Amino acid sequence: MDSRKQETAPRIVCVVGPTACGKTTLGVLLAKRFDGEVVSADSMQIYRGMVIGTAAPTEEEMQGVPHHMIGVADPTEQWSAARYAQAAIPIVDDILARGKLPILVGGTGLWMEAVVRGHGFAGGHAGGAVRRELQERLERQGIAPLLEELRQVDP
Repeated sequence: MDSRKQETAPRIVCVVGPTACGKTTLGVLLAKRFDGEVVSADSMQIYRGMVIGTAAPTEEEMQGVPHHMIGVADPTEQWSAARYAQAAIPIVDDILARGKLPILVGGTGLWMEAVVRGHGFAGGHAGGAVRRELQERLERQGIAPLLEELRQVDP
């Protein structure tokens, strides 16, 4: 048996599930029990001024537990898994560096995976030019040529 100390990955807790299943409450309870901080992984809670429509936690619901990635973006901004990971990973790293437990809470699984698994998502292009061009091709040519092109890139 190898006697060298084995490196272990940092511990991160993920609380996932559908809307209104109690994720926020569980995240806060875990943070209080295990000296953690909550990092929201909700694709709507990142937007400022959308508290009611997104069920963003109130100060009372946070119970003094630090929460991150809530109300950090203007509603006119476009966010993707890549952009979320770029913003959230340094927060998670900071929480870990301070010896605390990061608790990712939310229902946007792709965003959570981007942080936990470190997917290398492309950053995309501002303005959606590529999406518009693909949409126009779809309308002109139908789906078959686009599917064939995709198969060439990713079988």
